[in-house]
Amino acid sequence: MANFKDKTVIITGGARGIGLATGQLFAKKGANVLLVDLDESVLKEAVNSISSDSDVSYYVADVTKVEQVQGYVKATIERYGAVDYFINNAGIEGVVAPIVDSPIDMFDQVINVNIKGVWLGLKYVIPAMLENGGGSIVITSSVAGIKGTPNISPYVTSKHAVIGMMRSVSQEYATQGIRINTVNPAPIETRMMRSLETGFAPGQEAAAKEQLNKMMPMARYGEPEEVASLMAFLCSDDASYCTGGVYSVDGGASAL
Repeated sequence: MANFKDKTVIITGGARGIGLATGQLFAKKGANVLLVDLDESVLKEAVNSISSDSDVSYYVADVTKVEQVQGYVKATIERYGAVDYFINNAGIEGVVAPIVDSPIDMFDQVINVNIKGVWLGLKYVIPAMLENGGGSIVITSSVAGIKGTPNISPYVTSKHAVIGMMRSVSQEYATQGIRINTVNPAPIETRMMRSLETGFAPGQEAAAKEQLNKMMPMARYGEPEEVASLMAFLCSDDASYCTGGVYSVDGGASAL
């Protein structure tokens, strides 16, 4: 089991779901953890829910705003001295609708959070990592980043885009001690899936979930902790030769 004692991780979208599960795991492994999200009250609950001897704190930020991204990087260095790992995880699903009915403002929001937010995170975290001699970055993409799914085209577009971003930037820093990979989950038991189930079948969410389960080779959704485990592996020294990669945690969905 990897030991992250005296290491520091930033996790965007850290207040719930995959982000929170990843924060819990990194804290268990001894890391200092900074959770970044929009809602301070939920962030406080998240920090309080993590039982660990590690130092866990939060920073309220909109990942699409330059000054606020710079702010969470600066706060991390001030509190912990360095950035070793970055879980570039914040994302939103948008609305479920065919493209002709998809609201333009929602498209803009999904692209801003899921692409610009990831890009800004890389832009401002990487210099801090270089000062510390390197580090590991994991970007949350999705099985939707490697396959098409009808009626969520903004989300699918954004998740394809961050894979291209990762593949480009990973090459820029491969010889400078920074590894960058994506993790691509299938449906995971999170708030996002509750929202998508409602969008796919309003008033029949249980039926929507059952149908999605039937489409999965393992016949179930994943758990946030299962995604967190892969993220922790990719940050660990056990993954020292892993960069530029697309790693599925999807119950076999990408094999279909």
